[in-house]
Amino acid sequence: MRILALAVFERIVYQSTCLDSSSPDRPTLEVDALLRDGDADGPLLLPMADIKRMLGFSLAEHHILSFRESGRSEFRDGVEYLSFPVWKDLSHE
Repeated sequence: MRILALAVFERIVYQSTCLDSSSPDRPTLEVDALLRDGDADGPLLLPMADIKRMLGFSLAEHHILSFRESGRSEFRDGVEYLSFPVWKDLSHE
């Protein structure tokens, strides 16, 4: 699954779209957004509600359980996020 993040603020993805829904068990996040200091200092967080919107509720629930079991889920202020802990800045290449 390829997800494009269009707006990121303080590590949280606020606007995103699904580019390719195949392989939802292996989501990758691409960022095409203006990033200021602090916006990408650590893992980027995509709301699980967005995963449900992109995949549909029944398919997403199955994958959300596996994300939780593998430690890819994180709660902040009562909202659950899918964490993308590893990423690479390609803007300087």
